[in-house]
Amino acid sequence: MSNKRDYYDILGVTRNSSAEEIKKAYRKLAIKFHPDKNPGDKEAEENFKEAAEAYDVLSNPEKKQRYDQFGHAGMSNSGGYSGGGFSMDDIFSQFGDIFGDNDFFGSFFGGSRGGGGSRYQVGSNIRIKLKLTMAEMRNGVEKKVKFRRMVLAKGVEFADCRACGGSGAMRKITNTFLGQMATTTTCNVCGGMGKVVTNKPREANEYGLVPEEFETSIKIPGGVAEGMQLSVNGKGNYGPGGGPAGDLVVLIEAIEHEDLVRDGNNVVYQLWLSFPEVALGAQVEVPTIEGRAKIKIDHGTQPGKVLRLKGKGFPDLNGYGTGDQLIVVNVYVPTKLNSEEKETLLKLQDSKHFKPDQKNSEGGFFDKMKDLF
Repeated sequence: MSNKRDYYDILGVTRNSSAEEIKKAYRKLAIKFHPDKNPGDKEAEENFKEAAEAYDVLSNPEKKQRYDQFGHAGMSNSGGYSGGGFSMDDIFSQFGDIFGDNDFFGSFFGGSRGGGGSRYQVGSNIRIKLKLTMAEMRNGVEKKVKFRRMVLAKGVEFADCRACGGSGAMRKITNTFLGQMATTTTCNVCGGMGKVVTNKPREANEYGLVPEEFETSIKIPGGVAEGMQLSVNGKGNYGPGGGPAGDLVVLIEAIEHEDLVRDGNNVVYQLWLSFPEVALGAQVEVPTIEGRAKIKIDHGTQPGKVLRLKGKGFPDLNGYGTGDQLIVVNVYVPTKLNSEEKETLLKLQDSKHFKPDQKNSEGGFFDKMKDLF
């Protein structure tokens, strides 16, 4: 179980809070615990990082949905901070503009982040699909993946944009009958980067980026399901002008099992038995995610009965136990009989033990066959 505090408690908001309320709550905490306002205070620094981590998840609809469903367990390698992986500069570059002023931190606390007040742009995310077997989804697995991403070219050089002074924004003051009104727009020269490329290799694009074949390892936690998305911080495309990289978003796809079907955290297997096996009892083998297991079939077992193998299903991502394997008993009715088999069945049909008991809701074998087939 995770020792992390609940993200909603950290920001002092609820699950129903709007995006604007979440943003305001983070802004308030960021000002309170800002390291420039609390020099040398390690506790304030940790609170500052903790608030940024909570905002990173709750301000992102995909991450918020996954957190609401799976809690902190769903955040492992999935776009949260995974043990404090972001530096202070990462936090400033990603969230410094929530105050509506790119120079907020510099003007309020007397300093600037990101080199000359430049505004970093986070790179775009990269999405890939990853197919997993049922065993891999149950136990968790570490997978190596290869993909192409955009990275900063070697030898590229940048300079602060002269048009905006490296801020990435153009400020215009207009005189109105109510007084002076200031408006801020994105710089049309640097596109909001705050920097322009002064020297770049021939193969680089206008932002100084080139494609790269990249390989990385992804740790998949046990209990993931098809359709779930995990994201790995900083493995996406680099941002224009050397901005931080976006995320690698991994869509989980399940490889169909030959015999088993997943139902939530449980696994279902349809077991087909002959009439003598259910009537007399038997010991049979059934497939499981990990291999095979022997189970006992009691005599008189009725069609539709569900047997259970405890703990043979999928672990819950929130740590709330492990599902089971459910074995549904079905009885095979032969479609072809020879004369001797027909004669034997006719004799059995005359026996009182093989006639349905209309007073018994469970019924007899032939009654069950009527319902099933």
